Amino acid sequence: MFTKVLVAEDHESSNFSVYKVLEESGICLVDQVYYCDDALDSVKKSVSTGNPYQLLITDLSFEVDHRKQLIKDGRELIRCCKDIDQNLKVIVFSGEGRAGIIDMLFKDFGINGYVKKARSDSKELKTAIQAVFSGEEYLSHDLKLPVKSMNTLEFSNYDLMVLQLLAQGVLQKNIPAVFHQRGVCPNSLSSIEKRINNLKELLVVKSNEQLIAKCKDLGII
Repeated sequence: MFTKVLVAEDHESSNFSVYKVLEESGICLVDQVYYCDDALDSVKKSVSTGNPYQLLITDLSFEVDHRKQLIKDGRELIRCCKDIDQNLKVIVFSGEGRAGIIDMLFKDFGINGYVKKARSDSKELKTAIQAVFSGEEYLSHDLKLPVKSMNTLEFSNYDLMVLQLLAQGVLQKNIPAVFHQRGVCPNSLSSIEKRINNLKELLVVKSNEQLIAKCKDLGII
C-alpha cells in the first residue's frame, strides 16, 4: 500500500473525510493542504529531499479567497506536479461529472483514478486507492458507461477549433476566413459544413445551437 500521500482539498470536511479513508486503508503518512500552490510546493520539497509522494488526491475546483494563488485549479496542479514527478499517481476526487472533462483527465493529464463525490464516495475512494496501488485505473461505478461512450467519439483539433468558433458566436459562413487567416486547412466552406454536419450526426442534434449546448454539457468545449 502507499506510504506517503498528499491531499489537496479546500473544504475542511472533505479533507477530513479523505484523511479518514486513507487512515482506514493503513496509510500512516498523509499531508493535507487547502491550496494548490501549497500542494505544488509540497511535491517539489518531497522530490528534492529524495522522499517523494507516491499519490496525490486532489479536487478540481478550489474556491477563490483572500489569498492570491498562482495555480487556481486541480487540472493545472496535476500538470505541474506531473512535470516534476512523472511517477506520481493521481486520483481526482471531485463533484465534476461531465464525461468529456473526465475523459480528458485520463487521456491528456495522465490521472490514474477518478472518484465522483456522492453518497458512497468514501467506499469508492477506498476502492480507487487500492486499484491505483495495484497498477490499475479506476473510475467511479456510476461514471463508467458515460465515459465509455465518450471514448467512442473522436474529436480532432480541427473539430475543436470549429466548435470553439461557433461557441464564440462566429457564424458558420465566416469560419473559412478565420481558418484562412490562421493557416488552418481545409478552410473551404464546404469542408467546414461537412464536418459540422458529421458532428451533429455523431451527437444526434439538429442545429448548431444544439451542437454547442451538447458539447458544453459533455465538457468537450
